[in-house]
Amino acid sequence: MTLTQLHYVITIAETKSFNKAAEKLYVSQPSLTSAMKELEKELGISIFYRNGRGAVLTNDGTEFLLYAKQIYGQYESVLEKYGKGGSYKKKFGVSTQHYSFAVKAFVDMAREFDMSKYEFAIRETRTGEVISDVNTMKSEIGVLYLCDFNRKSMTKLLKNANLEFHHLIDCQAYVYLWKNHPLAKELSIRFEQLEKYPCLSFEQGDNSSFYLAEEILSTNEYPQVIKANDRATMLNLMIGLNGYTLCSGIICEELNGSDCIAVPFHADEQNPNSLMEIGYVTRKNTILSQMGERYIHYIKQYLNIE
Repeated sequence: MTLTQLHYVITIAETKSFNKAAEKLYVSQPSLTSAMKELEKELGISIFYRNGRGAVLTNDGTEFLLYAKQIYGQYESVLEKYGKGGSYKKKFGVSTQHYSFAVKAFVDMAREFDMSKYEFAIRETRTGEVISDVNTMKSEIGVLYLCDFNRKSMTKLLKNANLEFHHLIDCQAYVYLWKNHPLAKELSIRFEQLEKYPCLSFEQGDNSSFYLAEEILSTNEYPQVIKANDRATMLNLMIGLNGYTLCSGIICEELNGSDCIAVPFHADEQNPNSLMEIGYVTRKNTILSQMGERYIHYIKQYLNIE
């Protein structure tokens, strides 16, 4: 059974005539009749009964026509969307941990393209979802970090998801806080200085592991902890509650504003300053699209590594 045969059935049923259907389909009447005989033989039913008035659907034919219209209608929908002149838009998506530089690079990339012809998506989300989105090809690129603490577990997760990690930059941890925070003028900040202020961290889900945390020292005991799930809320908590978070120190003021600053974290034996290796993940053995290449170009340009 072919889509062409289904089209023939639908057209014959509409015109109620093999001759009229053949004219409408631009095929010869013998070819149309032969195609119907082959289909009826394959299905083991009679679809049409031919009499002096034309072609009439049999009971089996009436039931079959419903399925034929459904299948052929879906085929036409696919053609309408993906065929020449169709409405299909090329898709490009990025999933990332909460990094303003990753969003800034996306903005610069999108400006290069006619956005009426593309369907772009940027997803600031949980670490597990970054991995899942790239694995399922919901996003082409994922942006996240590795460190000594999470490297073994994250490498295993990436391998199981058929992803590979591409290094971008190494950076030390910073304390990110409000510019009028009592510690904002310190040259560096020790862990014990932070004890009376709420530690802010991005929520990773009910069953999350410490290895999925976006902040270093995620296993430390913090007297005060507040979870948030977006960057805007995190910034509001910094200002409203003198909260802080431990991050890479790579801040995009164009998107985040200038109300918050990054102060170097002063490590000690109990609280080492774990090196953060920021990079991006893709599915193994894949070639980046034009949008993907431009996106990585802008990330490297912003991080001054190109």
